[in-house]
Amino acid sequence: MARPLRFRYDPGRWTEHRVRSELLGSLDQNIGASMSTPWFSPPPDYDAVRFDMDNGDTALFCWSDEGAYWMGNTETPSALWRTDKFGFEEVPYQVSRWATRELTAELHEQSPWLEPYPHLSWFFLPVFLSKDGRHTTREFFHDHAAGFPDASRDEALAFYEEFLATGALDDYREVMAGKLGTSPQLDLVRMTAAMGEFDAAQLLYAAGYDLTPEIEVTTGHSLDYRASPRPGGPVTDDRETLVEVTRPVPPNRRSASNPVAAVRDTAETKTSGQLEAHGGGVTLFVDCSSFPDDDWFAVRGEQPPVRHRPAVVFRTRPSGHVEGYKKGSVPLDLDRGIEWV
Repeated sequence: MARPLRFRYDPGRWTEHRVRSELLGSLDQNIGASMSTPWFSPPPDYDAVRFDMDNGDTALFCWSDEGAYWMGNTETPSALWRTDKFGFEEVPYQVSRWATRELTAELHEQSPWLEPYPHLSWFFLPVFLSKDGRHTTREFFHDHAAGFPDASRDEALAFYEEFLATGALDDYREVMAGKLGTSPQLDLVRMTAAMGEFDAAQLLYAAGYDLTPEIEVTTGHSLDYRASPRPGGPVTDDRETLVEVTRPVPPNRRSASNPVAAVRDTAETKTSGQLEAHGGGVTLFVDCSSFPDDDWFAVRGEQPPVRHRPAVVFRTRPSGHVEGYKKGSVPLDLDRGIEWV
């Protein structure tokens, strides 16, 4: 499986003749390719070209006297095999900005339904145009409302656009976008579980917390978030809290006989493994946003324990309304982000 889009950097000297010989020649021979002028002006002091492959793949290449950058969702020409890879934030800003403009324009040309959602388009760009995942990730948002049941595509997109536009996860864009995966096969369970982390982040941010994802702990695991009260925000307690997120699959898509059992089973899997090894100090978030109304009403009515305390069991709707219940003494002030039931 290919990873999300990244740059390759080559410190060698490039000319247009070398580009045609070693890059275009290789691509055209293997899969069929053409080279053209970029859609947008190259970065200052760089020359740049665009490659369009016969199979629909795309690649960008720019070079200056100091080196060259390649980015593509296609095969890598052999001349660049030994080059190092870098994220969008690890290359010169002008290079990153140019590539982002090129790729975003392509994304919106291919999927115009994403154009009204600029921050979501930017945030998930590394997977929306990845080599293996560019079809499945867009299908997940377009056909499956990003995991929300009984919701339209635009309702789901508007919800995530509003949250992502806050910038709460901008600094962690590549690792968070990459959680969707870049598989050519649509995996609704895995993708929906990944969006559970965004739902938890939205709840925490709305309640007044800043977020740091992927917190490494001494057990060798990584926990999903460290939540820290936002400076100048509504939370007066300055404690930081570790949060782990899990998302039950609705009973109509799993072996559990009913929604209450689905919540218990999923939480038990998490608590008997990762959280048990950690030995405490973590708040478990159980995201039931995949549950349609009837299933959630059953959970809400019974409010089953989840074999871990403290825990927050919640359900987010694309309207932004979040409701849920808690078990144990939750060390987070979430009142501004959730309606307790």
